[in-house]
Amino acid sequence: MKSKKKICVVTGTRAEYGLLYWLMKEIEICNDLDLQIIATGMHLSPEFGLTYKQIESDGFTISRRVECLLSADTPSSISKSMGLAMVGFADAYADLFPDLIVVLGDRFELLSAAAAATVARIPIAHLHGGETTEGVIDEAFRHSITKMAYLHFTATEEYRKRVVQLGEHPKRVFNFGAPGIENISRLPLLGREEFEESIDLHLNKRNLLVTFHPVTLENATASQQFGNLLEILAELDETTIIFTKANADTEGRIINEMIDDHVSRYPENTGGYTSLGQIRYLSALKYMDAVIGNSSSGLIEAPSFSIGTINIGDRQKGRIRAESVIDCDSTKQGIKQALQILYSKPFQEKLKTVRNPHGSGAVARKIVDIIRQHNFNNVLKKEFYNIA
Repeated sequence: MKSKKKICVVTGTRAEYGLLYWLMKEIEICNDLDLQIIATGMHLSPEFGLTYKQIESDGFTISRRVECLLSADTPSSISKSMGLAMVGFADAYADLFPDLIVVLGDRFELLSAAAAATVARIPIAHLHGGETTEGVIDEAFRHSITKMAYLHFTATEEYRKRVVQLGEHPKRVFNFGAPGIENISRLPLLGREEFEESIDLHLNKRNLLVTFHPVTLENATASQQFGNLLEILAELDETTIIFTKANADTEGRIINEMIDDHVSRYPENTGGYTSLGQIRYLSALKYMDAVIGNSSSGLIEAPSFSIGTINIGDRQKGRIRAESVIDCDSTKQGIKQALQILYSKPFQEKLKTVRNPHGSGAVARKIVDIIRQHNFNNVLKKEFYNIA
């Protein structure tokens, strides 16, 4: 009997797991594939909600846990976390002996996962490569993972071409769209009252979802930039504001402390959440006027709900945008002008015809079909593909 291919999915954050969910399900139901899961990073941190429990409650079995996150967000602690992750992944791979590692995105723990897999000569499949985020150090991490990966699954055709430009053979680079879009059509999203009950907060005439992360290539800007946003939000009338907290990036804890303070001062119309989870987050988008901040979800998932996105600053600079995205600087005046555009009649009319450039879903099965077609025995990536 032919042995199953062992496909090891590495996940470190709640958001990334949500994007991988259907791919993990599709791997799990394949007769010739064996799903392995390594949980790491924020999943294992009490501060960030111990979200590995969500993976288990969804019916998955976690094969290994790689502890690496230190209780600080300084550059030194992030570097140390990367070192701890390398040690942990080396041990995990030696125990699990996977045929393929699957990683999504650009976070520091995934760079460690990919580096350890490369040394162990385990092929890597990388999702969401070829993108640019000029305001964060993850830009360099993403392209580094691309150079270590064997299979590539990008979110747009432009990103596919960029991966090829980095020297990856076109036969191993596939554009099936963003996996997060698949969640919108396949997950059972909540009704309005059910959603309000789940967050213990009532929606209002206007509703905004705020997701703001540090710009890690800038020094000590989180407090000032986010403070400007909070001052503008405090001036809004008849508006419910839902905050999702920042990841374990440099200065992320500063943002989270500011959220807690703001919510404590405006408890009637604001709520702060360490993790909404995929269903509640996407359900929120059904009832929001816009996503405000600098998260990739405002560019990737939000356009599929025909709502606006106010994208602040340079964190997502370089990413492909739908016409529903309003770019602004991080000054109070810039944010205020963006809100005026958001609620203007011409922009609201434009939202009715917005097309999401990141695809329409049906991604997971296509990725699994590619994985099933490949033989990963003794795979070594030697060539650099030169564009003619």
